[in-house]
Amino acid sequence: MEQALRRTVMTVALLNLGYFGVEFAVALAIGSVSLLADSVDFLEDASVNLLIFFAMAWSAKSRARVGMGMAGILLVPALAFLLTAWGKVVHPVPPLPVPLSLAGLGALAVNLFCAYILAAHRHAGGSLTRAAFLSARNDAAANIAIVAAGLVTAYLWHSIWPDLLVGLAIALVNLDAAKEVWEAAREEHEAVP
Repeated sequence: MEQALRRTVMTVALLNLGYFGVEFAVALAIGSVSLLADSVDFLEDASVNLLIFFAMAWSAKSRARVGMGMAGILLVPALAFLLTAWGKVVHPVPPLPVPLSLAGLGALAVNLFCAYILAAHRHAGGSLTRAAFLSARNDAAANIAIVAAGLVTAYLWHSIWPDLLVGLAIALVNLDAAKEVWEAAREEHEAVP
């Protein structure tokens, strides 16, 4: 079971790392706050899954400590959003809607696949695998919102606001996931003598 989990998290890490590059490049090219926040989230997910891959060989107490640290890592996309949102408010140019939606669809496909393969392991490995599953699940919801922001920008409201609002939602979801992972890791840490 542990070997299957390690293979799964390594696969998820590599997929996330690969799509980080794609989404980051598109975000820079079209000036999208939500894609930039989501691309940083892909990088964070790759880091989390690599950490899980290595941490599975550690003691339960050490894994719980890593889980608490992972809660902090989940905050990185929220910080990225704040930085890029400020820049977007100062220079209010809406992102190109078609590339925004297409990049969001690609991200959705990657995250749905990752959530699917992680679902079988979400209750094994404690807070670490819970963090990976929650991250992939939450990211899929964020990707749907990115696609919608592109469609709204294209057909209803040519503005920076759909992109900014989705970026804000991504930041808030990551804050909630960080809180949930922190609580689970703290309980694990306290339960191990």
